[in-house]
Amino acid sequence: MFSKAILTVKEMYHAESLSIENGVSGLTLMENAGKAVTNIITTRWQSRPITVLCGPGNNGGDGFVIARLLADIGWPVKLALLGNINALTGDAATNARRWNKPVETLSLQTLDETEIVIDALFGVGLNRDLKGKVAEVIKAINMRSLTCIAIDIPSGVHGDSGKILGIAPKAKLTVTFFRPKPGHLLIPGRESCGELVVADIGIPEKVLKSIRPSIFYNDPKIWADRYPWPNTNSHKYQRGHAIIAGGDTVTGAARLAALAARRIGAGLVTIAAPTKSFAIYSAGLPGNLVKETPNAKAFTTYLNDPRSNAVLIGPGSGISLETHDKVLGALKLKKTCVLDADALTTFSDNSKLLFNSIQYATSCVLTPHEGEFQRLFNIDPIEDKLTRTRKAAEISSAVVLLKGPDTVITEPNGTTVINSTGTPFLATAGSGDVLAGMITGLLAQGANVFDATIISAWLHGIAAENFGPGVIAEDLIDEIPSILNSLMNK
Repeated sequence: MFSKAILTVKEMYHAESLSIENGVSGLTLMENAGKAVTNIITTRWQSRPITVLCGPGNNGGDGFVIARLLADIGWPVKLALLGNINALTGDAATNARRWNKPVETLSLQTLDETEIVIDALFGVGLNRDLKGKVAEVIKAINMRSLTCIAIDIPSGVHGDSGKILGIAPKAKLTVTFFRPKPGHLLIPGRESCGELVVADIGIPEKVLKSIRPSIFYNDPKIWADRYPWPNTNSHKYQRGHAIIAGGDTVTGAARLAALAARRIGAGLVTIAAPTKSFAIYSAGLPGNLVKETPNAKAFTTYLNDPRSNAVLIGPGSGISLETHDKVLGALKLKKTCVLDADALTTFSDNSKLLFNSIQYATSCVLTPHEGEFQRLFNIDPIEDKLTRTRKAAEISSAVVLLKGPDTVITEPNGTTVINSTGTPFLATAGSGDVLAGMITGLLAQGANVFDATIISAWLHGIAAENFGPGVIAEDLIDEIPSILNSLMNK
């Protein structure tokens, strides 16, 4: 998993310190960073006027290296510094001395007659709002639509949270080093980064064993070897029996979830339907089994069948005492549960009861969107998404998937995955029902609760990407077989 690790700012500093202890000097790391960025620039662009904006720290030191290397190969380079050159220290000061050309003072005029701007003002360690002159310059970069290349992270993006500290440039390209940081992947920071490239600057991979990162970028490399493929002797019950709680009126949600669970490989999927809507569910797709369960007691009794090994409650269930009791009944039976939508909102006035019940269950996944999350968890919304999701998983003792363009999935021990797939077109009715059904289908097949959730999030996003504009919930389900086929053949 370390190949897809995401490092917090503190962990990145630790990685650099361990690298220096292993004999790679800070000056070498800075030179390597400058070389990596220079190679990327010269590969993508031909020589043209370029302005390097350097800050007062090591990010500015990287900028001095880039400016020197580009000038050495004949690029017309202008360099502007925020602050006094005599105030620079350490490796940044050394590289400033190696720059033997003029140093301008950062100003709006710095941006005149340039085609590319290198943002080497502040790196991932920034923790204060940008104001004054530097904010004016960044605003001008955006207003003039200049091609901006950010070094490490766009100045003004918080490295751990992705929050914008006052203002940040809209970079076309961001080059970071060794591993991505959370701020590169979390909204709104991700929107400022443009294309993200992670460059090797000589930090030994072995330092990750000491750091033991707990945040990862969602990619098949971290779960492909644990995907629950069927074997030659598999029969339908070995591939699992998923139960989907059907609602009285909004019947499409449960039907979408059921079809998604089947497509992802569950051997059987049964919709437990209330009497009022039993006929509607029965007239649906013939592959969906339907069981009449008039009330929560009948639903819980039906779950007593040991062959039912994954339960989804929430899509179209309705916010009601019936939904409330179905959730508690399933958890009391220690069923592996996915709780979505109405199953979460039903407990917004008594979340402690839900969380206490989850502690006694085998395993549970909660899949809220922002509104459902805020209703269920008493966590300050001003905190960043990563922190909030981690707190929620710890409080609830469940795997929590907080939906959004930067979906975050966390298990109670703090291990976290930031999803890497998806498009804005996923904002369509039923897409969340499909995701919940996919998770349930994988759980039925024996995937552990965290794997089932991160795999489904990745597949769900890829399905949307593959289909493109105009995607609706049903299309996501139709895309699943081709994606699984490509995974199986890798």
